Amino acid sequence: MEGTAETPAGTTSTTAGPTTAAGRKIRVVVAKPGLDGHDRGAKIIARALRDAGMEVIYTGLHQTPEQIAETVIQEDAHAVGLSILSGAHMTLVPRVVALLKDQGADDVVVTVGGTIPQDDIPELKELGVAAVFTPGSSTQEIIDFIRSAVG
Repeated sequence: MEGTAETPAGTTSTTAGPTTAAGRKIRVVVAKPGLDGHDRGAKIIARALRDAGMEVIYTGLHQTPEQIAETVIQEDAHAVGLSILSGAHMTLVPRVVALLKDQGADDVVVTVGGTIPQDDIPELKELGVAAVFTPGSSTQEIIDFIRSAVG
């Protein structure tokens, strides 16, 4: 039976939908690290993932890498989507990845979206980022990637 539930971070999510191989519903943290104040894209992605049946925890603006990693751990998330438009991705993303690894959560699928130069994508992937979604990526592409990477 499908319903809605209030998550600790204050967002709503459905209680039925895509699950992992272990039968757990896919949980995704969507986060805005750094000082970037533009979150329309992150909210669109959060809503699309939620509408696709995933549990979504949106952290809001101006999160530190430490806050993001803590939320991922506390929420027992399968994936985290970092939305960055400020150009600070080569500083913030490696820190989030390192913190997750330090906490033993290096199995969390890390994705990045935003204005990421093509030249930076290979280095982000070397650091452990599973996918980078640049402007023009469709919400369905992101949904499909998370389902396949987590499921």
